[in-house]
Amino acid sequence: METITGYVEHIVYRNEDNGYTVLNLISDGEEIPCTGIFHVISEGETIEAKGEFQSHPTYGEQFKVTEFQTKAPEDVVSIERYLGSGAIKGVGAALASRIVRRFKEDTFRIIEQEPERLVEIKGISERKAREIAEQTEEKRELRQAMIFLQKYGISLTLAVKIYQTYGLDVYRIIQENPYKLADDMSGVGFKIADEIARRVGIHTDSDFRIRSGILYVLQQAAGEGHTCLPQGILTKRTSDILEVAPEFIEKHYMDMSIERKLMLKEMRDDVFIYAASYYYMEVNTATMLKALNVTYDVADAPIEQRVHKIEKSTNMQLDDMQMSAVKEAVRNGLLVITGGPGTGKTTTINTIIRYFESEGMDIFLAAPTGRAAKRMSETTGFEARTIHRMLELNGGMEGSAGFEKNEKNPLETDVVIIDEMSMVDITLMHSLLKAVMYGTRLILVGDANQLPSVGPGSVLKDIIDSKACSVVRLTRIFRQASKSDIVVNAHKINRGEEVVLDNKSRDFFFLKRYDADVIISVCIQLIKQKLPKYVDAQPFDIQILTPMRKGLLGVERLNGILQQYLNPKAPDKAEREHGQMIFREGDKIMQTKNNYQIEWEIRSKYGIPVDKGMGVFNGDMGIVREINGFSETMTVEFEEGRMVDYPFKQLDELDLAYAITVHKSQGSEYPAVVIPLLGGPRMLMNRNLLYTAVTRAKKCVTLVGDDTAFQEMAFNVSEQKRYSGLKEQLQSQI
Repeated sequence: METITGYVEHIVYRNEDNGYTVLNLISDGEEIPCTGIFHVISEGETIEAKGEFQSHPTYGEQFKVTEFQTKAPEDVVSIERYLGSGAIKGVGAALASRIVRRFKEDTFRIIEQEPERLVEIKGISERKAREIAEQTEEKRELRQAMIFLQKYGISLTLAVKIYQTYGLDVYRIIQENPYKLADDMSGVGFKIADEIARRVGIHTDSDFRIRSGILYVLQQAAGEGHTCLPQGILTKRTSDILEVAPEFIEKHYMDMSIERKLMLKEMRDDVFIYAASYYYMEVNTATMLKALNVTYDVADAPIEQRVHKIEKSTNMQLDDMQMSAVKEAVRNGLLVITGGPGTGKTTTINTIIRYFESEGMDIFLAAPTGRAAKRMSETTGFEARTIHRMLELNGGMEGSAGFEKNEKNPLETDVVIIDEMSMVDITLMHSLLKAVMYGTRLILVGDANQLPSVGPGSVLKDIIDSKACSVVRLTRIFRQASKSDIVVNAHKINRGEEVVLDNKSRDFFFLKRYDADVIISVCIQLIKQKLPKYVDAQPFDIQILTPMRKGLLGVERLNGILQQYLNPKAPDKAEREHGQMIFREGDKIMQTKNNYQIEWEIRSKYGIPVDKGMGVFNGDMGIVREINGFSETMTVEFEEGRMVDYPFKQLDELDLAYAITVHKSQGSEYPAVVIPLLGGPRMLMNRNLLYTAVTRAKKCVTLVGDDTAFQEMAFNVSEQKRYSGLKEQLQSQI
């Protein structure tokens, strides 16, 4: 293991979630590219790093850091960093360097007591010297706070934000309880606060640390889809992360509950612990659903009479269950319609729409994603929007989107129909219900056998399992759909029946291969040559779906390889390196987190904006249209022609999307999907995931890989456990 010492000249890439960083270190005048986990690091900081040099096939020699420690910065370094940060108007990095080189540690005394001496520096007039002195005096407290905060590895940008939040209290907070930063400020997570606490010298079993760690574990659990955790699991996870004994953790639960930071609820012979926000979301969601669940006394005869008229005018024919769904929609304020592919959900929705339209009612249609909303529009002939657009998103920080439509300004309509409900998490459901007035009919449509939402909660499944409202299950596969082996085999997978893999089908194929590189080669051949003509689509419209991110057939490896074949390097294509990824003009990409603040616009062929809006969401897919090194922006075109300009520093929100996980494909439909399959973790490789993957295809499914892995997935019913309590909240309110 080697040791190098130097200062951080430039941070090339940083993942704020896991701390993975690529930076340039200046050591003995030499620039050394370094990679590693740096939870808190900033440019200008001096570090001693241990690790080893490695050769990367793309980026050349790099120093892989396994451990590091910050060296107390020289005062002149802190002074120069402060002066060059933009805090003093008119003083940039170059001028700051000249000033500090001349006056060294005496810089601030000179500026404050002998400002006329600044004219000794080339480029500073007497007038500019006076302005620098005046600004320095005005910002003395800020300057001292920033230099103080930099000792703990806090970046200049974050230091300003912290000072603006706490003022002179910042010294007390950092010394006594830096975890308060994680509670109060976006952009400061537990790991950053914990690193500051370590540098300050706060004990690992500090009450502040344990309480912040509990909330951090619950936040991480929400990222996995849980709204709560059983007490035992929460205690173990927190104990493992903090390296603190369980008894030191459990004693805080009741106090944090009294302070309304946690909520404890007994369910299923166990105690479940919530972060307070998710608990109240579930309680309020249950209350609002109950309020909508009113009944209307309408006889069978008039409903059937009107439905028969609709059948005659549209050439649609409803079976008994579809007719039952229409009757339930007429008689109930709240209804769930669930069923797999080919079971007539679209026909049922169309009939319900036309029924209420003939009654003179206003109807809103919506779905969680742009793709799902577009498909809903195509199949119904009525305008459908994303739920975010229907609620009129007005921007907001991650996880706290603001909507113009809410309890004070509700949706003005008689009926709201939401499709692809399996994708809706508790946060979005809560926002939706706040905007639905009492007396409005709410119809929720979805396939309960698909994977649950990416976000926290298990909304559709919990509502169905609670038996708190009317649910109609469509199970019959219609004649036209029964001709599709995609539909037939999807239902066989769901029922646990054996699927015949003899390739005699016209739309369901299994190509048996047992080597990862051979599988990838076959996938490339399918996308580039065979499938586009077969399904009448472009190669970019065909989607590779894989169960996992890591591994030989994971998203990360597949995208690097597929990019080389589907969008190779060319002189006329600009590129941008970001971390371990290269973005290239023409690349297929995906947004990986909700960004409620980012602006988009639809432009005419002359580049003039004709429509504007806010928000790009987790799972939205687009094409890189331009990479502009001068403006340091990358322009991406999403569905419906929405153009978004991403600053380079924001590119960690994007990922290549030639291959995506099955989870990320929810709500989408593609002309053809290709599914590479080998082994994988049993909890992930299950029936639920296979069923979701297969049902994403419209015209053709091709699986490439090990048929044993396919059969094991089809018979593996052990879904990943998702902890939520909406079912119990609904049942307690009946």
